[in-house]
Amino acid sequence: MRAYRVAYDGRPFHGFQRQPDVSTVADALLDALVELDLLAAGGDGPTRPTPPGYAAAGRTDAGVSALAQTVAFEAPDWLSPRALNAHLPESVRAWAVADAPDAFHATHDAVRRAYVYHLHAPAADPDRARTAAARLSGSHDFHNLTPDETGTRRDLDCRVESGRTLRVRVAADGFPRQLVRRLVAVVRAFAAGECDDDRLDRLLSATAVDGPEGVAPAPPAALLLARVDYPELSFTPNETAVADVRQLFRERRRRGLASAGVADSALDDLG
Repeated sequence: MRAYRVAYDGRPFHGFQRQPDVSTVADALLDALVELDLLAAGGDGPTRPTPPGYAAAGRTDAGVSALAQTVAFEAPDWLSPRALNAHLPESVRAWAVADAPDAFHATHDAVRRAYVYHLHAPAADPDRARTAAARLSGSHDFHNLTPDETGTRRDLDCRVESGRTLRVRVAADGFPRQLVRRLVAVVRAFAAGECDDDRLDRLLSATAVDGPEGVAPAPPAALLLARVDYPELSFTPNETAVADVRQLFRERRRRGLASAGVADSALDDLG
């Protein structure tokens, strides 16, 4: 069994997990294994064959990016990150590998996952954002902030750092669907004065808060799966592959700055 750290720009994909008739990160990885003659072709979405022991650390949503997504399966020793990258799109890069026990499971054996959300909210008060993050930290039943009906009680750490954007860092042993992005939406609303203490208490209470009073998730493109911890694994980075990951995100930054420049020019010309 081998485990691979995988980074990707999630914007071109409909999430990580295999789905019928749409492009996903998992499909890109499985396509690479087919091209490497390590996997039989066939099937679509969830019906696609996977290697023995195949599992991933998490199912990132459509548009969400990752630095430390972790995928494990039975793989030959020669399958290095560079060998895998030779058959992956440039938006997906494997960059480190670890030998894992035969019984290793990339989903269940992760003890900690950490996400970072870059929140552009000029009207937000950073101190109020940090207050909301502190209130959301600890052990709560987050049933009002996820569409999942089970696994909603989590003990998490939520912090806010100031900078060009507000960086909302959230860590826990696991996350139900959309929880991180809905937490970010709550932080933004509280920091902008659109959510008061009573509403925050209701969201964390046993009372159901849904419909018009529910919380919609923040947009996905600003979210990054930054870290996944496995105490029993020791990953070996490949320097060339790490350089490729740096280039991937440098190019994303360059394109983002160029796009912002277009918007700035249009706004300037409109006075």
